[in-house]
Amino acid sequence: MIRNGLYFHSSKARDGVIGGADGVMILRDGKMFGGTEFFYFVGTYNCASGKWKGELTNDEHTPAPATRPMARKGTVYIGFNGTYTDEGAEYEATALVGKRSLQYHVIMRLLVAD
Repeated sequence: MIRNGLYFHSSKARDGVIGGADGVMILRDGKMFGGTEFFYFVGTYNCASGKWKGELTNDEHTPAPATRPMARKGTVYIGFNGTYTDEGAEYEATALVGKRSLQYHVIMRLLVAD
């Protein structure tokens, strides 16, 4: 089971797209909440035997620069899958941004466990 707690969250866009951000994420019993300087995330996940997958939504809380791929796009739906250990987690995510599908790699480091 992935550990409940507060995580440092760092995402990087793939496929030559400029994007990504650093922020925090809280994982608790299959639910995830977090955000960055411009966006917030809410989602759910399942995990077992070092693997996890889930879905989350991304919305702006503060207008992001127009150069950000998700700026002013409304709710963005994201699916992901990856691996975890007692120290953190990683995942590959696909975000549906308008008619585009963007790929992200995310690293999460456990800061404080429950």
